[in-house]
Amino acid sequence: MIESTRELLWERGYVGTSPKAIPERSGAGQGSMYHHFKGKPDLALAAIRRTAEEMRATAEGVLDGPGTPYERIEAYLRRERDVLRGCPVGRLTMDPYVIASDALRAPVDETLDWLRERLAQIVEEGRERGGFAAGLDGEEIAATIVATVQGGYVLARASGSPAAFDAGVRGLLSLLSPPADTRAP
Repeated sequence: MIESTRELLWERGYVGTSPKAIPERSGAGQGSMYHHFKGKPDLALAAIRRTAEEMRATAEGVLDGPGTPYERIEAYLRRERDVLRGCPVGRLTMDPYVIASDALRAPVDETLDWLRERLAQIVEEGRERGGFAAGLDGEEIAATIVATVQGGYVLARASGSPAAFDAGVRGLLSLLSPPADTRAP
């Protein structure tokens, strides 16, 4: 049921996910939801938490991978995504019911905060190693990376093409590219 709710929240949002649609999608009986959860808000919270955990694990796998800080950020930005479907966590920020609920909004906010903090650490690491310009602020660049990804999803969905997402990634990477070594060999 949690998996079905995750999918429905991604596709339809909270209001569009009816208590009837969840057991229909999952194949479980209507009473199963109320046996395991107090109601739709409780099940939605479990689904949002699982979605947030999955997003974090996926990002950690790339950001903690091999390579320079620039290469790890590049790998994060270029990782395979269903761009036209959008971000399952980011889309929840557009759901008025989720945003109005402190409980439902918390895992979304915590995940985006974690992502910005982790990216800021990587930018600072790269700056200290000389892989990024000395004047870059890790927190500002991290916010820019997250904004590029989330905004890229929006632009891609609006145009019906991943081209806008890809262009945003290429542009950001060109701005972040390590300083050229101007020393003679």
